[in-house]
Amino acid sequence: MIENIDFEDIRSYRDDEYREKMAALILEPTFKKVIATVMPEVDYELFCQKMLSLNTIADFQKHIIAPFLHKLISQTANGLESNGIEHIAHDKNYVFMSNHRDIVLDASFLCIVLLGHHYDTCEIAIGSNLLIYQWIKDLVRINKSFIVKRGVGVRQALEAAKQLSAYIHYAIDQKHQSVWIAQREGRAKDSNDRTQEALVKMLTLGKEGNLLDNIRSLNIAPLAISYEYDPCDSLKAYEFLQKSKNPDFKKSPQDDLVNMQTGIMGYKGTVHYSFTPCINDELAHLEDETNRSQILQSVCQIIDRHIHLNYRIYPGNYVAYDILYKCNRFAQEYTAQQKENFENYLQGQIAKLGQFPIEDYQYMYEKMLLMYSNPLKNKLEAEGKA
Repeated sequence: MIENIDFEDIRSYRDDEYREKMAALILEPTFKKVIATVMPEVDYELFCQKMLSLNTIADFQKHIIAPFLHKLISQTANGLESNGIEHIAHDKNYVFMSNHRDIVLDASFLCIVLLGHHYDTCEIAIGSNLLIYQWIKDLVRINKSFIVKRGVGVRQALEAAKQLSAYIHYAIDQKHQSVWIAQREGRAKDSNDRTQEALVKMLTLGKEGNLLDNIRSLNIAPLAISYEYDPCDSLKAYEFLQKSKNPDFKKSPQDDLVNMQTGIMGYKGTVHYSFTPCINDELAHLEDETNRSQILQSVCQIIDRHIHLNYRIYPGNYVAYDILYKCNRFAQEYTAQQKENFENYLQGQIAKLGQFPIEDYQYMYEKMLLMYSNPLKNKLEAEGKA
């Protein structure tokens, strides 16, 4: 780690800050409204007393966050499943780099899976663009999140990248904490998951020395996340539609809040997490490569291959592929009823957005087919079966 870098404005909160930050958080009226929305059965005063009775971040996650997430899974999903945890050693810390499906839940569900297998939870990278209120910023930092600065000027961007990178190395090397970070900035709206070279480059900025050694020191373990149903699928399709009409279209902070709420409370079907081995052994094959850009590209390809090979494919993915590409290649993977149910699901999701001209409706319908078919398409390509 590069010395003398200040993390004060991005780091997660410490145990000795918990009670002070929580005492301020529970006085926030909007926080109270959110709790009433997502936990309507809870007596707010008793809930606050319970949170204030705790002393550590770990206690907060164990007694507040984990029970909420387990209840959320029971109410909005058919289950949270995982495989490959045997690749993760208890005595090592990793950068879990995953595809990005949900703004809030990708990292939250990861922590639940880790706790369920008796691992510590990880620190979580979250973009500053989502932290539109101070209470949200405090809540996520209480929950072991650190801040990725978005929208900074060109001059500040490099310094922000160095600070972020150094913090991630600090978390791994000195705090002995694993870290979750998405493989790209923002969600892949079409589910065509690709690791950004700039992200891997950022990870190398926070430590002096050899490029490959810097990457190796992070113990990158790719993680494949598969949602049977994406609650935000129609919202993503609508965003595609808006950008097709206006290339400069950008979501508002309110849009981000709607996406967060929809992702949390919407139906997900089965959610699956697939842990894959740390890529360090594969990096040895790059030792003779001297072109820095080529090394970064190769690292991205290794991560992508791990993720693509380990998607969980659901009936809807097969249906979407066959409809989109006008074939029956995977007809044996679903029943006529499953196909009808999936088509009805897509139509129902679009209907939630309102009435549209037929061409707009068809555009969004095809974008949603693309979202659900791309994981299968990428898996086939990784397996050499495209």
